[in-house]
Amino acid sequence: MTDKKRLLSFLQETGFLYLCPSKHSSDDIMAGIYLHIPFCKRRCIYCDFYSTTMDGRKDEYISALCHELSMRQHYLEDERIKTIYWGGGTPSQLEERHFRTVFDTLARHYELQPDAEITLEANPDDLTPAYIHMLRRLPFNRISIGIQTFDDETLRLLHRRHTAAQAIDAVRRCQDTGFENISIDLMYGLPKESLQSWEHDLCQAISLHVQHLSAYHLIYEEGTELWRLRRQHRVEEVDEDSSLAFFNLLMDKMKQAGFEHYEISNFALPGRYSRHNSSYWDGTKYMGCGAAAHSFNGVSRQWNIASLELYIKSIRERTIPAEIEQLDVHTRYNDRIITAIRTSKGLLLPALEKEFGKELHDFCLRNARHYLTQGKLTIENDWLRLTRAGIFISDGIMSDLLWVDEDACQDE
Repeated sequence: MTDKKRLLSFLQETGFLYLCPSKHSSDDIMAGIYLHIPFCKRRCIYCDFYSTTMDGRKDEYISALCHELSMRQHYLEDERIKTIYWGGGTPSQLEERHFRTVFDTLARHYELQPDAEITLEANPDDLTPAYIHMLRRLPFNRISIGIQTFDDETLRLLHRRHTAAQAIDAVRRCQDTGFENISIDLMYGLPKESLQSWEHDLCQAISLHVQHLSAYHLIYEEGTELWRLRRQHRVEEVDEDSSLAFFNLLMDKMKQAGFEHYEISNFALPGRYSRHNSSYWDGTKYMGCGAAAHSFNGVSRQWNIASLELYIKSIRERTIPAEIEQLDVHTRYNDRIITAIRTSKGLLLPALEKEFGKELHDFCLRNARHYLTQGKLTIENDWLRLTRAGIFISDGIMSDLLWVDEDACQDE
């Protein structure tokens, strides 16, 4: 049975797919849901995402997550859901009963697009044959596997739980079990990494015939174990020239393999872009549920408290433990710049003017002129986008296109 047929069957059984005529048209704007699962067996030394090793509270947490989904069923204004993304933490630490409890809650309160993308983030060592077969009984149709590197010594340094062999086996088992949309995560700029070892990682990834690859430069986030190791001079950060060489090689190898570089850190075979992550970059509404999860509804953004204990306690008291920021026109303009410019599609200038007005449209073009002249930005068919040369200084370009309230800066 194909993934689409399996999904349709599951939706009909659970009530996700209404049998009555839908109130939505095919042109409706749709939304996404992110579910944060914070449990990890142990923390990786570079990670600054909210997570916990208190796995004895999974049942309580899933109950709270379901209550939040119920309480916030109108946050997305009843729009049809086109993506569901289980992130973490390590969602593959959950059992089948946890997944089914959440899917049943979603079925009662949300309408899902029949061809929705439903992604599970997973660690390679969790993807045993039995676990993968269990996932196939559920509506997951996309797996994102956190591999990071195929070098065993570096995996041990990073406190990853898997080996290179386990990572390779996990991908192949998912493929053999019928998953046809698999993404893997890699990191570069790792301690002691050479151009040759990075090329080995890329060649190994390509040889696995996955549909999507996300590649991120290692960041020494303050407060992490990795950050402390650098301060103690036990590990050294790679130099800027090496970082540029790693990124150049990344772009070259993925292009040669037929992947499209559709966002600064993301590569996909044609038609295999991450639809959920793309929603973040094109301004689609999304709701994040769970501790530390973020949400955006077009006019405000909010983020839940990053505490397992306080999250569960608040939800039991029927309170959403979140801070909310209302977005004025300049903040929404800045958000659009940061998200759109980092994609290969870029920023549609007529839409920018229509949504934010002529003043901000002209401000953007005025500040882009220098980079257009340098060949770091280009305009094609009204789309403003980075060139390959511009990707290397994308942070600086985006910063220069942002609106800054000079009066507020002077007051500070």
